[in-house]
Amino acid sequence: MVNMKMFLGEYSPNVTTGNRIALPKKHREQFDGDTVVLARGFEKCILVYDFGSWSARVERQVDNLAGTAKRSDLERYIYTSAVETSIDAQGRIVIPSELKEYAGVEGKTAVIGVGDHIEIWDKEIWKEHVEKISEKISE
Repeated sequence: MVNMKMFLGEYSPNVTTGNRIALPKKHREQFDGDTVVLARGFEKCILVYDFGSWSARVERQVDNLAGTAKRSDLERYIYTSAVETSIDAQGRIVIPSELKEYAGVEGKTAVIGVGDHIEIWDKEIWKEHVEKISEKISE
């Protein structure tokens, strides 16, 4: 039986000096090793995957667009923002300035489990996004 990752929940760690953020222990325990991939999300958030899951996810997304003009744009969007980073002994990662700026992440964050990956949001942007989701769901 394959051990499936299931990232769940919402946590609120702060971004500290040096653009560091502590990943929740329940999330860290599910990563394969100490290296994770950070990338720009389609919404204003930062995606966090372990390397194996990242590779599989990107491959699926790109393969779904095989033979289309959108494929090159998707590859550019995905790969240009992606960086590998290590989880330090305190369970923290460093968020590159470009990704931090893209997502508007300042101080308070929402680190959310989204099944096969984690997303890092600015806390206020996340609250607004949840309100929009709630409106869509209740329509």
